[in-house]
Amino acid sequence: MLHRVLADLVLLLHLGFVAFVVLGGLLVLRWPRAAWLHLPAVLWGATVELTGWICPLTPLENALRRAGGEAAYSTGFVEHYVTPLLYPATLTRQDQLVYGVAVLVVNAAVYAGVLWRARWATARTRP
Repeated sequence: MLHRVLADLVLLLHLGFVAFVVLGGLLVLRWPRAAWLHLPAVLWGATVELTGWICPLTPLENALRRAGGEAAYSTGFVEHYVTPLLYPATLTRQDQLVYGVAVLVVNAAVYAGVLWRARWATARTRP
């Protein structure tokens, strides 16, 4: 039971990380110092997708599930609703490449906005 709970927690952590990679730039608009956490996360997330690597959270979750005696996901809330978001059955290598590039493009646009806003604010305060 403990291993299953830990596996579910790892899965939720994984989902949270993915959400932070994709949407964390929006936090930077409000809290610019969040960029110190967000930029490395974006680089890691894009690298994993573009290279086809497996995120270390995936084998950790699988090991915990096996240790808990699970061969496959059961029909709980986490497995039913969250797992398909992280592990879609139709995911292809081309999809991974598109997702990796999309992460970079979306975040580059957000950070361009952050930089523009910072420069605009600096220009307004100059005499």
